[in-house]
Amino acid sequence: MTVSNEVIRVAARGDGVTADGRYVAHAAPGDLLDPLGGLIHGPHHATPPCRHFPLCGGCQLQHLDEDSLRTFIAGRVTHALATQQVDIGEVMPVHLSPPTSRRRVAVRSAWAGKQLHLGFSTEKSHRIIDLQQCDVMAPQLFALLNPLRALIAPRLNRARQVQIKLAVVDQGVDVLIENWIANDLDTHEALSEFAKTYHLARLSLDEGYGPVPFWEPEPVTISLGGVAVAYTPYGFLQATCDGEAALIAAVHEITSGKSLIADLFAGLGTFALSFGTGVKVYAGEADREAITGLKAAAGRAGRSIFAEHRDLFRRPLSAGELNKFQAVILDPPRAGAKEQVAQLAASDVGDVAYVSCNPASFARDAKTLVAAGYRLQRIWPIGQFRWSTHIELVGQFTR
Repeated sequence: MTVSNEVIRVAARGDGVTADGRYVAHAAPGDLLDPLGGLIHGPHHATPPCRHFPLCGGCQLQHLDEDSLRTFIAGRVTHALATQQVDIGEVMPVHLSPPTSRRRVAVRSAWAGKQLHLGFSTEKSHRIIDLQQCDVMAPQLFALLNPLRALIAPRLNRARQVQIKLAVVDQGVDVLIENWIANDLDTHEALSEFAKTYHLARLSLDEGYGPVPFWEPEPVTISLGGVAVAYTPYGFLQATCDGEAALIAAVHEITSGKSLIADLFAGLGTFALSFGTGVKVYAGEADREAITGLKAAAGRAGRSIFAEHRDLFRRPLSAGELNKFQAVILDPPRAGAKEQVAQLAASDVGDVAYVSCNPASFARDAKTLVAAGYRLQRIWPIGQFRWSTHIELVGQFTR
């Protein structure tokens, strides 16, 4: 029997909610709120693995056990769809990325006395937590934090803060340092020595006019579908390799047997390049560098991909253009694909794989598709951002 002070669910921002509607920070389902305002831990309350939790803003849910974390991820999707009155045929098992698997992160600097701190900001503030441990970051990225502190601290003006963006690529680690002006010989020599010592794939600087590679012994690439694609400094990637694989597997289930597919908001070609030579793919993307890299990579690999630089917000594919395809893949940014979905709703396309990083915009677009005659057959909830309130999903729509 549920009592009024028992935490029964976790809200979208990570707070526990009691049966009588009170919000409790860092509470898990089954915890009890005692009369003095303390928390009595229940069976689903886990011991956070990181010393920085809960101050560090990189994680919000390290106090949840695996079952509660999976329930939270699935619930974010089903609740968003329920608010739009969209029925779901089947909710597939939640995929959860393992610890220390995040391959793309951005950290900030801040001075604390004479110490340079480097890490993530705290929740709802600009304070930087100086990371001495991180259970989400890939080990090769975390291993660079202390050397980067040592490199930057003696050369950074105390009135200046930098942002450092790291990504695991085919050649090693790609490093981009923003808001740091390296205009003297000593700094240039130190940067070169740092890049050599730590075998960086590339070291780029952004002094306010865009990233400029400082060190790049060979062209940096990221392999997608076994094809090496040119990778710009801190270009978009799925957060984890295994999360990317889960997204691709879901998309392939939806598009199985189709030989003519449109991949909209295609990026570098995460989905377009995952298909074999027997499938023809149209890839539309607004980022000129990304679509140029995809086009060149597809040509070298002999893939049947027609890549077009196209802003799908301002110039979505029309219903007539969409009708040429047997299936459509959508992978829009957080704002969703309102304009493109309107055209899709007016089309005759039979199968749609909608990949989303925002349950709210996904649910809004799902309502449009369902009203036009589609059915949401299945959803795959995916927790690439372990211990975070940020989730991903794939939805299967069929006419």
